[in-house]
Order: sequence, then C-alpha cells, then structure tokens
Amino acid sequence: MTSASTERDGVGAAVTEEPVVLIEHLTKSFDGRVVLDDVHLRVEHSKIVSIIGQSGGGKTTLLRCVNLLERPDRAHLRVAGETIFSGGDLLCRDLARLRRKVGMVFQRFNLFPHLTAVENVILGQVRAGIPEQPAVRRAVELLRRVGLGHRALAYPEQMSGGEQQRVAIARALALRPEVLLFDEPTSSLDPESTGEVLRVMRELASDGMTMILVTHELPFAKEVSDWTVFVDGGRIVEEGEPGQVLVRPVQERTSAFLTSYRASQQGG
Repeated sequence: MTSASTERDGVGAAVTEEPVVLIEHLTKSFDGRVVLDDVHLRVEHSKIVSIIGQSGGGKTTLLRCVNLLERPDRAHLRVAGETIFSGGDLLCRDLARLRRKVGMVFQRFNLFPHLTAVENVILGQVRAGIPEQPAVRRAVELLRRVGLGHRALAYPEQMSGGEQQRVAIARALALRPEVLLFDEPTSSLDPESTGEVLRVMRELASDGMTMILVTHELPFAKEVSDWTVFVDGGRIVEEGEPGQVLVRPVQERTSAFLTSYRASQQGG
C-alpha cells in the first residue's frame, strides 16, 4: 500500500505509523532468469493485501521473500519493525523468530501426516518454548475457531482438503503472528471446501488480522481486500483499492488479465 497511515502525538505533530511489512527494491532471480524486478510494497497494520496475476508472474516468490523462505538478490525488507534484509545482506540471524511473527499458510497444507490435527497445532508452540498445557489449550481454542473442534483427534488422511487447510490456518495462528501469508490457499480444493476456507479467512479479516494473500479467487479478493496488487513479469503493473484495480483498471495489461480471467470462469 502506497500511503502510510498517520496519527497525532501529544503535541499535535503528525506521526507516521510504520507498516507491518515494507519491501523496497526487491529483486530475485533463479538461474539467471529475473523473477522479481525492483518491487516495492508496504502493508499497513490490520490491512489485507491481495496479490493477483497469472502463473509464473512472481506472486509466490514475492510472498516467500517476506519471511525469507526465498532470499532476495537485493532488497530492503522490514517486517514487524525489524530490518531483516538490506542490500544483498541477510540481517535477521534468527529465522525461527521471524517466522513466528510471520505465519504462512501453504497451498498444499504441509501438515505432518503422523500427527493429529491438535498435535499439528501444538507442535510449533512447544518448539517455540510454550509449555505443553497452554499449547494444548491454544490448539483446541483455534481448532474450534476454524470450525474443527470435533476433528481434533483426526489425522490428515482422515480429513478433507478443506479441513486440512483449516488446520493449517489454526497452526499458523498458534504463535500469534503479526501478519499471515496465504499462498493460493484454495487452489487445490473443491468448491465446497473452498467456501469453508474462505469463510475462515473472512472471519480473520473481520478480526483485523494483517494478511497478504496470493489468490486466484478474484471475487473474494475484491470482497475482503483493502489493497490489490497485480503482478506480471516480475513487476507490479498496477495496485490500488480492489474496486479500482479489479473493476476499473488503468493499465492495459491489467485489463487483459481480467478479461482472460472472466473468459476462463465462463468457460468453466
């Protein structure tokens, strides 16, 4: 988001609130192919930013750079008030601590198959040093929050894709992150399961959770997002409020993408 939120201090001077995520001059290549080219993005507290675009355009790589699952070639990255990467240098020496601040929900769930739903949610808490009893209470509370209190003792193979993804969301929430990242969270789900996951995400949005989501669900992005970013060819082609980007885009490339998207929906 390009504009910073401001508030007034006790003597009336304007104070700029620091964003949860600040990305400047982000560049990333794989095997000599530029995937992200001088990308800038800021995400304010309690805002939802959706990243859209065709496959291979750099969306997921951008998301994964936020918690350093992918290391940029060059960038200035600040997350939750800490500079984690500057120029070409990694400044964050405790990636586990960073990833407690930045929860991530993956496309393919990534649950441990030998653990029950509640054990999957407990595990990260215990590894972070949280005593077992509070970790169990938190896990049960979160499974109830995502509508799966009755499935706490089920193993991943006994759950639908939508149930597994909701367990993954509960797991990501367990360490009380400052921002949640979603990488195409519904792309491998059937329509009914997709609806279940989107319901949980709507509830998170209404609770004020800061989120960055890569999604192909454009109606959902329009409904819940505060800011929409269209990425193509490794660059941010257009960004703005979803009603503008998704309904009245300025850039020709954005219009072409939306036209193609609508045609694919009609064809399905």
